[in-house]
Amino acid sequence: MIDLYYWTTPNGHKITMFLEEAKMKYRLIAVNIGKGEQFDPTFLQIAPNNRIPAMVDYKPMQPMPNDEPMTLFESGAMLLYLADKSKKFLDRKNAYWRKEAIQWLFWQMGGLGPMAGQNHHFGTYAPEKLPYAINRYVNETARLYGVMDKRLADREFLAGNYSIADMASYPWVVPFERQQMNLDDFPNLKRWFHAIKERPATIRAYQIAKDMNVPANNNMTDDAKRILFGIEKKT
Repeated sequence: MIDLYYWTTPNGHKITMFLEEAKMKYRLIAVNIGKGEQFDPTFLQIAPNNRIPAMVDYKPMQPMPNDEPMTLFESGAMLLYLADKSKKFLDRKNAYWRKEAIQWLFWQMGGLGPMAGQNHHFGTYAPEKLPYAINRYVNETARLYGVMDKRLADREFLAGNYSIADMASYPWVVPFERQQMNLDDFPNLKRWFHAIKERPATIRAYQIAKDMNVPANNNMTDDAKRILFGIEKKT
């Protein structure tokens, strides 16, 4: 059994998408980041960076010291671990395609996620609208969409077959309108986006978020903004 510490963010969706696709047994533990639950000492033992998602695997791939469960934080590391454990969504026989999936997973972790996240922050949450910052991150998001669009011109998914690279990237494209993007400008990306959106596991994963009845992000309370964006080095 896996305990998934989760909230309804793109990084959280990555893991529910995988678990639903692989049909792995898991228990969802909500961590309401708008209420500061990510700073709970118990959670910090699993996720020292105070970010979701995080997970505990009580039946890890290999025995742990003192038969302890496996704990993981960082969504990319979690996807790699789950793919290796389940032997799904990461090619184990062909080193080339395995490398491609890992490469595009790292691309999302280092590029698409951080840049789209800054796009969200300065365009939606920042108390002062700074044109330079907004334009900077909107333009960088558009560049990254263009990279994906070119990559998908001659293949169905980022690494050939559907993989953890697609699961990592898709949730960061879902809020494309908030990112001031038009998918019609990226026809290959648009085709990819709708193919993933219609997968039954994707539908189930996103239904989890709807069932939590979370308010729309642009209606975030002032207290939640203070908790999320007022973090200092001492926190």
